[in-house]
Amino acid sequence: MKYLSLIALIAMPAGAAPYVLLDGARDVFPDQPRIVKFSAADTPCGFTNQSHPQIGYCASQRVLYLRDDVASSPSAAYEVAHVMGHYYQIRYGVADVALRTIRARRDDEDALRGMVTRQVECLAGVVMAAAELPFVPLDVLFDDEPFTGSHWGGRMGTGPRVSIGLDARAEWYETGYRAGDVAACSVGEMSADLLIAKQR
Repeated sequence: MKYLSLIALIAMPAGAAPYVLLDGARDVFPDQPRIVKFSAADTPCGFTNQSHPQIGYCASQRVLYLRDDVASSPSAAYEVAHVMGHYYQIRYGVADVALRTIRARRDDEDALRGMVTRQVECLAGVVMAAAELPFVPLDVLFDDEPFTGSHWGGRMGTGPRVSIGLDARAEWYETGYRAGDVAACSVGEMSADLLIAKQR
């Protein structure tokens, strides 16, 4: 696996959208994840056949892993933005609040995880807007709901799996993009206050 600087990623000419995204994200939050590219033969941070095949955020290492060929996908920029949303939730304490709430209210776990996921989609939209990348509705990019498999956590193969439906994901992604503001990303009990406090 090869460690890449943000500048090196942005300089790549082919399929540059995901890397332009990372640069734009610096205008939203001061901290960005470390990026590591990996090949199909690698299994970093416990990637398994149950993990997203191209991308994931490893919270135990604070590394966003990207497959070598991720930039060739038309949905690549969105996918990077989505996983960065998880990074921000973890980095700025939202994930800790969510986990405490889920542990205290197991009967509401599905609803609470749904709020977390909606907030991630909203953050993805905000970052895409900050990078000045064009808006493409999720139902144009995907036939089925994306990111229902494990794609973040302490180890990829054991991360949470959440389904809220493509329509809900698309709604919150568009909300974030159109608002261009993290303040739009409070979802039910998942407040954006901790995120707003860390904005540039």
